[in-house]
Amino acid sequence: MTANTPQMLAGKDLVDHAVSLALTKKAEHIVLVNPGNQSGIAEWFIICTGKNEIHNKAIAEAVQTGLKAQQTPPWHTEGAVDGRWILLDYSDVIINIMLPELREYYALEKLWEDCPMIDIQE
Repeated sequence: MTANTPQMLAGKDLVDHAVSLALTKKAEHIVLVNPGNQSGIAEWFIICTGKNEIHNKAIAEAVQTGLKAQQTPPWHTEGAVDGRWILLDYSDVIINIMLPELREYYALEKLWEDCPMIDIQE
């Protein structure tokens, strides 16, 4: 590996870069959840909203493309075909891009309400 080769991102560095990429596509109501040891699934959850399916797909594409440029491909993805709720799993960071009505219905923030949360202002 040369000095110019990007390193794979993880943890808070991955979170910060993913949020920055989502904001380039005007993702809304971004919340970071840090469940710490309570999860067993991931260190961080990013929850954000798009206006419609096309907007969600654009946000997901920007995040995936930007993170791949940093040698950080997703471990698993779901929901990209219909765009209603897109999940990007980066092992220690899970990104949820949701339509407003699904976000309200599933209320993921309430699942982790005892965990530290950071509300990102657009």
